[in-house]
Amino acid sequence: MPEYDVIVLGTGLKECILSGILSANGKRVLHIDRNPYYGGESASISPLEEVCPSLSLSLSHTHTHTHTQTLVPPQDCQQCSALLTYVSAATSLCPQLYKKFNVPGPGKAMGQGRHWSVDLVPKFLLASGPLVQMLLYTEVTRYLDFKVVEGSFVYRGGRVHRVPCTEAQAQASDLMGRFDKRRFRKFLLFALNFDESDRRRHHELDPQRRTARDVFRHFDLGSEVVEFVGHAVALHSSDEYLEQPFLQTMRRIQLYAESQDRYGHSPYLYPLYGLGELLQAFGRLSTDHGGGYLLNHPVEDIVMESGKVAGVKSEGRVFRCKQLICEPSYVPERVRSAARLIRVVCLLNHPIRDTEDAKSCYIIIPQTQLRRKSDIYICMVSYAHNIAPEGKYVAVVSTTVETSNPEREVQPGLELLEPIVQKFVSITSFFVPLDDGRRSQIFVSRSYDASAHFETECEDIRDMYRRMMGSELSLRGLRGEQGGRDEASGQRSAQQPPPSDLPACSASCGRR
Repeated sequence: MPEYDVIVLGTGLKECILSGILSANGKRVLHIDRNPYYGGESASISPLEEVCPSLSLSLSHTHTHTHTQTLVPPQDCQQCSALLTYVSAATSLCPQLYKKFNVPGPGKAMGQGRHWSVDLVPKFLLASGPLVQMLLYTEVTRYLDFKVVEGSFVYRGGRVHRVPCTEAQAQASDLMGRFDKRRFRKFLLFALNFDESDRRRHHELDPQRRTARDVFRHFDLGSEVVEFVGHAVALHSSDEYLEQPFLQTMRRIQLYAESQDRYGHSPYLYPLYGLGELLQAFGRLSTDHGGGYLLNHPVEDIVMESGKVAGVKSEGRVFRCKQLICEPSYVPERVRSAARLIRVVCLLNHPIRDTEDAKSCYIIIPQTQLRRKSDIYICMVSYAHNIAPEGKYVAVVSTTVETSNPEREVQPGLELLEPIVQKFVSITSFFVPLDDGRRSQIFVSRSYDASAHFETECEDIRDMYRRMMGSELSLRGLRGEQGGRDEASGQRSAQQPPPSDLPACSASCGRR
């Protein structure tokens, strides 16, 4: 009877990241997914329409290699290539976008379906954020190529404006008047030079006792400046932070500014070919460390002994384990719905107006602009990230549902995207675990929130790791990269590694 340290149910991004970190730290890990594709609710859908039968895969044809059972095309079933082909096999089996949403198939104007890769839950990475640190720690950056998102914007008064985060940007910004710019400049210098351990930089404000609202008042910032600083720079999802100690807000502002300094344009990165590349990279990492993957395998039972998890039963076989990581859908009795979310995937043939023709961007509509309790998020990527044919764009509008008419709630965001070639609407529940999992050793992840950045998801990853291991996830002592990128060609080169604290990032890259 196979035994593992950890079994992971589902192949969502958080589950794959945790399994990669645990595998790299010596744990024996097995993934089981009921679907024949990777990603679960965070899957990347490609191609756009039905797959040509000649390219489809036989689900009944499996191949076992070490501890990994992989799905591969029958003609490619060779011992030496099985581990290299399981990822592409899983991805191409993903249900197609039009079929998934019961929408009539795309017309010829949409280009060839195989050139599309649409993320159902798209999220950007902060260039200096915790997810990038996790990628570097596990060395999966050797499997990935990134490109900088071209712009970070905030909505005000019916149009979008670039988010200022430097003195030069503040002076050029149309978000503030002359006097507000002076006040903002002083605040920005304070925030960027703030050091928790140096009281001389506190302006006599106790970071553990004084609130963010106190700091904004200290610098006499107007409500409109506070709005974009709190929501588009510090990336707070609500105004609750205003009554909390300002230390966390200073850290968030510094993270945003440092991320923007890394590559310019904006603080955000996105992988070429979409977030499915991250799933594939962590899948490779896990198999490199002896991990196993079972796709298209139903979970029949979770075996418990003395109140603790002891294994998972699938297709009549019991796989024993000491700990279990689950997506919420695998243990509905252990989660509750805390909210509802709406996401609208929109296919476009033009950039978003007022974004300086950016081929990728992130727009935040602060809650107060629409008299809401939750922000509305818009992320847009395009052919520049190799996720769509030339001249095509994919934008996703998302928020937390507050009324009985969710589509009406996101209408201000959809109006910014007009004209829309095709839209796909999904309304889902946001699930959270009922307990911390320490007693049962069953650790359930939260659903993905409405934001289009990874900060809250990284908090969930760290929290799950802390509960499982009894210690903080430490990403110190990052390992060096295995190969870099030739600056002239944009391709990887073992002779020219990038700086060890940055993922490889280029303006263009051909398909690998």
